[in-house]
Amino acid sequence: MDKDISIVLSGAAGQGIQTVEQLLVGIFKMAGFHVFATKEYESRVRGGTNSTTLRIGEIRVSTLVNRIDILVPFSKKAVNHVQKRLSPQTLIIADENIFSQSGEQISSNFVSFPFLKTANDVGNELFSNVVAVGAVAGIFGIDLKIGENFLHQRFNAKGETILNQNIEAYQKGYRLGSDLKTSKNISFGIRPNPEVADEILFNGNQAVALGAIAGNCNFISAYPMSPSTGVLVFLAQHSEEFEIVIDQAEDEIAAINKAIGAWYAGARALVSTSGGGFALMSEGLSLAGMIESPLVIHIAQRPGPATGLPTRTAQEDLNLALYSGHGEFARMIFAPGTLEQSFYLTQKAFNLADRYQVPVFILTDQDFVDGYYNIPNLDVSQIENHPYFVKTGADYKRYQLTEDGISPRGIPGYGEGLVRVDSDEHDEYGHITEDMEFIRPKMVEKRYHKRLELLRKEIEPPIVSPSEDYSTLILCWGSNYHVVKEAIAVAGKSGVSMLHFSQIYPMNSGVKDILSKAKKLLVVENNASGQFTKILRLETSIEIPKSQQFLRYTGKPWAVEEMAEIIKKEAI
Repeated sequence: MDKDISIVLSGAAGQGIQTVEQLLVGIFKMAGFHVFATKEYESRVRGGTNSTTLRIGEIRVSTLVNRIDILVPFSKKAVNHVQKRLSPQTLIIADENIFSQSGEQISSNFVSFPFLKTANDVGNELFSNVVAVGAVAGIFGIDLKIGENFLHQRFNAKGETILNQNIEAYQKGYRLGSDLKTSKNISFGIRPNPEVADEILFNGNQAVALGAIAGNCNFISAYPMSPSTGVLVFLAQHSEEFEIVIDQAEDEIAAINKAIGAWYAGARALVSTSGGGFALMSEGLSLAGMIESPLVIHIAQRPGPATGLPTRTAQEDLNLALYSGHGEFARMIFAPGTLEQSFYLTQKAFNLADRYQVPVFILTDQDFVDGYYNIPNLDVSQIENHPYFVKTGADYKRYQLTEDGISPRGIPGYGEGLVRVDSDEHDEYGHITEDMEFIRPKMVEKRYHKRLELLRKEIEPPIVSPSEDYSTLILCWGSNYHVVKEAIAVAGKSGVSMLHFSQIYPMNSGVKDILSKAKKLLVVENNASGQFTKILRLETSIEIPKSQQFLRYTGKPWAVEEMAEIIKKEAI
């Protein structure tokens, strides 16, 4: 048996699939199982077909597999929705009506389960999802009390009646699941580890938010936009604890300008949005570039153009982050591939934005921000935050020309100086100027050339894994870290390594040497044009043929099996 089990629960929007995910990931983790969860959902409040995929293992699991070991469908459409992922070995646990109309055509390994009857016995068919949570916990033999504790946490605020009904639904589902485990002799062969219960479990949006907190973020301005909204929600939930000002702006134009204003006043501010929202922020970004304002921008990518597929995943906004904003000015782009990277890079983004007075982007995507898994801990012992603004003197020059291009940044009211910033070209004091012979060239050099080289020195080299002895090197960035890493192990071919970029721009100066060691380069991206590949060519002059670029733009993330097949076929 595999060292992990893939479970899919699927149904229509409104049937509580998200609640199922949130309960099960916590229950499995507290029971000592490593857990990964991701969701797919349509852009609608009711109807359609949504699903959550959970991988439960005795080893760490951090990415999606196509394989389904257990399917729990809540609607007839749900079975057909995942039919291509089913196999004769898939255990399908469903209500009688789904069994009679769909099951026998799809799998002989189909078990009728009274979800609706049990839910109605509790009081309402809406409790079917909690019955399912109990059933899954019972099949795995998890301690009943673990689930009951989670239900108390989840539903206690809804009143005693709702809480008790949910606990009853869970208990009934648990007993039925436990009976099924015995009668069908179900055994999965994965063993829990008590130490896992003490690990932390969170998703990508929460990792960005925690990194912002670690970076002393004390202001966020955002207009809610999927899939980035989780950052705003998490910071709002903890705003009093960490003294963070929360501003749900009237639109994205206001959001970025408020954040710039907050930095001007001495705060550390974050903007969180998606590609369509950031499109409205382009002018504000250019303003930050001209006035040399620090700024941290989180873009959770989704497929475009326009509204596109608002609840699906993509890596289509790398060019948007790199080239947006009229005029020329330096910037940094990070694209974390793990929860740990997301935490540390977001914290780092605040320090670098503050120190070098530039915009810093955090690029994620729906697959990353909605994905949960457990990790041992986050080491905060090495985290340091430095305030980089100065106390101004009477003759303060906001844009003082310095050797390294970084002017001392003052804030209003801290010192005797007047802090002038201006979106027009300006002299050292911040006064508007049209001196094109001396001032203009000097200001362009300090905003762009000098600063870009300073930023390049801060970029760490990409990660080579599992070995620095390779003939085939698979290049990826952002959220594709885990799927490529696991696929290399599954493919089992020697001489294959991954080169993962989480700090994308400016590119580390040692990248060309790393690439030159490989006999063959493959690139994996989630866009149609190979955006990262083109940046790589600009930075290193290395051309990667289109036949060696594997581009996905369906809105779906890569699965381990798909990536492993590419490696088996293409690696040398």
